[in-house]
Amino acid sequence: MKKYSRRHVLRHVLRLSAGAAMLPALPSLVLAQAYPTRIVKLVVGFPPGGGADAVSRIIASRLSEMWGQQVVVENKPGAGSNLALDNVANAAPDGYTIIMSVRAPGLSRFLFSSLSYDPDSFAPVSRIGTYTHMLVAPKDHPAKTMAEFIAHAKANPGKVTFASPGVGTPSHLTAELLKTRGGFEMTHVPYRGVAAGAMSDLIAGRIDAMINTTGSLLQSARGGQVRGLAVTAGQRSALAPEFPTMAESGVAGFDISSWYGLFMPGKTPPEIVRKINADMVTMLAEEQAKTRLAPLGIVAASSTPEQLATEAKAETELWGPVIKAANIKGD
Repeated sequence: MKKYSRRHVLRHVLRLSAGAAMLPALPSLVLAQAYPTRIVKLVVGFPPGGGADAVSRIIASRLSEMWGQQVVVENKPGAGSNLALDNVANAAPDGYTIIMSVRAPGLSRFLFSSLSYDPDSFAPVSRIGTYTHMLVAPKDHPAKTMAEFIAHAKANPGKVTFASPGVGTPSHLTAELLKTRGGFEMTHVPYRGVAAGAMSDLIAGRIDAMINTTGSLLQSARGGQVRGLAVTAGQRSALAPEFPTMAESGVAGFDISSWYGLFMPGKTPPEIVRKINADMVTMLAEEQAKTRLAPLGIVAASSTPEQLATEAKAETELWGPVIKAANIKGD
């Protein structure tokens, strides 16, 4: 009978142990390699026709091509995208439900008195891109510049109104911070997106201003339907260089940009998250994606899941105090 040294036996045991330790990971790994095997749902918290919906359809179309499986956009508007976040947070964490979010999920705890999900439980996947906002007014508004608009608001406290795509959206929060920094008042008029009713009311002069993504408002501003007054980023937009920044218009140091990002239910297998992230990196590096996103005012820019988590945390730290100070309630 062959004898084995103690070292030989120990090495063999360790090799077997290492193999056994890998076994629980194999099902997830195999799942990720085969993913997706059926329709994937991409949820967006705004109605069809707006900027967020357009971004979602661009992403869904290209992922469908890359995966050979259909990615369908499901619109769940309402409550500043909270209904969509709730839907995804409570979905099965199997990789077949994704949300295209316009804000950090963690902001929900500041906006809503009760939640049926943990806003910190989402799994970040990838940033899609960054964008700036624009403030526009009716074409016949007495203010022809942002400085004049601020002076008009100060002279008419409580009478100036502004529209946004909904309570707690980046556009709404940007306006609240602008009011504080600029030292003037506006009354918020939330809409469920801005594609239809909000734009009609603005053009008709029933509201005094709107803040939304530069891309969604640029065509109307250039076409003369509305008057573009300023963008919110620290530098002029490469997409719309003719419009000044808020800082140039007298609101010193104002520099706000936002992002679109993909998140999934928190317990989604990390192998699937990494696969989707890798595919998003590939997609957003393509000229096709950059060209399709640019007219919407979006600079295509992927990220790692960790980078998106860091940005979401920073956004929560920025906007949480603003929400509290302005007593913004989403419910």
